[in-house]
Amino acid sequence: MQPTRPGRPDPRAQAQQAQMAATMAGAVDLAAVKARSEAAARAQAAPPPSGDAPAGAPGGAVVDVTEATFQAEVLDRSFQVPVVLDLWAEWCGPCKQLSPVLEALAVEGGGSWVLAKVDVEANPALAQGLRVQGIPAVKAVWQGQLVAEFTGAIPEEQARQFVTELVQATTGGAVPGGAAPEEAEDPRLDAAEAALERGDLAAAEAAYQAILAEEPEHPDASLALRQVQLFRRAEDAGPDALAAADAAPDDVSAQTRAADFLLGTGNIEAAFDRLLDVVRRTAGEDRDAARVHLVELFAVVGDQDPRVNQARRQLTAALF
Repeated sequence: MQPTRPGRPDPRAQAQQAQMAATMAGAVDLAAVKARSEAAARAQAAPPPSGDAPAGAPGGAVVDVTEATFQAEVLDRSFQVPVVLDLWAEWCGPCKQLSPVLEALAVEGGGSWVLAKVDVEANPALAQGLRVQGIPAVKAVWQGQLVAEFTGAIPEEQARQFVTELVQATTGGAVPGGAAPEEAEDPRLDAAEAALERGDLAAAEAAYQAILAEEPEHPDASLALRQVQLFRRAEDAGPDALAAADAAPDDVSAQTRAADFLLGTGNIEAAFDRLLDVVRRTAGEDRDAARVHLVELFAVVGDQDPRVNQARRQLTAALF
């Protein structure tokens, strides 16, 4: 695919950008700033949950979540306060020990975090998407990303420590029972967000670069810039990059372009595997080029994704 000419939007390019954005947003949180502002707006506009709260629990502290309500009750709400997922089933004995403990801690927390209960039997797609290996499983979500988890029933003291550390880490020191501080808006992000809204990746890239020129350690712009740059590379490579790479397995440049396209369309493991294969098969400058590019893709996805940790281990094994 050729880059879109200024002033003449290419419908095919726009369609591919939309496809990549939709896929990557769920996979690696592309345009994190834009996603956060939209989700926060939805969460603020939504009324606090009440009807879905388990009996005896105050509205908002504990909610039952289904596949239909997961977006609003977990992802959107996690942009306001941490959300702890309690994945359980009726037949699970240890779940019946852990769930009451978590519910009591959520009530005690007074709104500083939310407990979202998911019946894995009734919501198998959620369980699969969350990569549940066994229950009870507890996963913490903050700003749309998985930040902590454990499996199995644990004593109340350990559960309390888990949620206390979660709240402290995600809300700047607030403790259960205290209100989470609101995150300050950065007006400089408006131009980048507006560019992303209209699908203008070049303008979004320029906006993030301008922010970083003023504030090199900006907490959001650096990651967003890497992700937008990946989008641009993926768009430039296009689906033809895969065939070109398959036809030239020893061409490292072709392999990196194919990896960019794969990651840009949400195929994270396939992108990592392609470059890991290059690292294993090559030596010298080719090997180093593949390694450096793979590490750059790790930064785009983020260390919170378990696929990054797995690929890092594979890279270490391939190198040493």
